[in-house]
Amino acid sequence: MHPAGLPRELRLRLAGDFAALRTSSGRLGGRCFHLRYRPNGLGHARLGLAISKRVSKRAVERNRLKRLLRESFRRIRGQLPPVDVVVMARDVAAGLPGAELLAEAEALWRRLASIRPASPPATAAAASDPHH
Repeated sequence: MHPAGLPRELRLRLAGDFAALRTSSGRLGGRCFHLRYRPNGLGHARLGLAISKRVSKRAVERNRLKRLLRESFRRIRGQLPPVDVVVMARDVAAGLPGAELLAEAEALWRRLASIRPASPPATAAAASDPHH
């Protein structure tokens, strides 16, 4: 992977990470994208993408959406709170130009950056335990 890529530690890769976001998480949505987030206790944000065939049957279109989302995440990741985020595309996203998609993604990242989620339960308990 070239240096501008998204490093492994900034990506959600395990099924359990995605499942945890489905069960207990905050939500933000827009016209093209819907995202779920929850604190991760790692000190940095991590990104997961879920772009289904329902959005577009064409892999090339789904991959374009993923590239745009990864690029917008790379630009703003330093301003985001330490959360795990899964972004899902809505059906309407497939037909829109890249500039419009980037504008909406960036607006969602700004909304997420303004939210300061509480610490994850395990981290909060460990921080308050003086013997840990």
